[in-house]
Amino acid sequence: MPSIRVLGHAFRAWRRNKRWAKHEPETPYLADLLAGSPICLHVGASDGRHAYVVTQVAPRAKIHAFEPSAFTFEVLKVCLAWHGIAGQVKLIHAAVSDTTGELLLVTPKKTSGRMGRAFAYVASEAPTGQVRPDLEDSGVEIQPTPVVTLDGYCESVGLKRVDFIRMDIEGGEQKALKGAVRMIDRDRPHIQIEIHPVMLESRFGGTAEGVLDFFMSRGYRMFSLNADRLEERSTIDNDLPWKDYFFVHPSRAPELPDGVFKARMAA
Repeated sequence: MPSIRVLGHAFRAWRRNKRWAKHEPETPYLADLLAGSPICLHVGASDGRHAYVVTQVAPRAKIHAFEPSAFTFEVLKVCLAWHGIAGQVKLIHAAVSDTTGELLLVTPKKTSGRMGRAFAYVASEAPTGQVRPDLEDSGVEIQPTPVVTLDGYCESVGLKRVDFIRMDIEGGEQKALKGAVRMIDRDRPHIQIEIHPVMLESRFGGTAEGVLDFFMSRGYRMFSLNADRLEERSTIDNDLPWKDYFFVHPSRAPELPDGVFKARMAA
């Protein structure tokens, strides 16, 4: 039986979803990206809000959702069950990186006293001093978490096609992409990724430009929101602590539903 805390968090997430409240501004554009029966990888699944949206815009979608936090993983299970979509979502309690094994999940404690679960990230060692350079904190919670690579996972479960990846892992994105090279080169999936320039550099030894080059060297085109308008971009906003970007490969453009991405890719 889930704990009262888990049920409380799950109820708030379920209620937000039913009201379409507190979703990122990029959320409406998923309807222009997904159609049919897409196979989706949701890396950093949190409380299930993005999995819920995907099933609403693509009701036949199959989602593989990765969540490293033990607490949030329980919230995710309950929330998806209440939405009646648990059968569409395979849950994996693990972080995603460029190697397999075990890492530490570092969760900052906000100055309000609440746990900043949305700001958690993986590390090989516990941090000293400030938990994140882009966030004030009043402490930290450390827990071990299993780690997988997307290439290894896809091979282990026999995934022969991936259509969409949603990734939000607080600076670990370059390492996660390194562990997904074979699958991405094979399938050229659409990708929505939150890029964290400061965390990439300070905690993971990477750069936002390295993430951008990963996609551009493979022929992807990049889009992001400017206010409420989706625009094609060729540079990353390094002055922002994080921002969502869409990457679409021309080879997959004919499969796009009618909408803004299809129109932009045809231009």
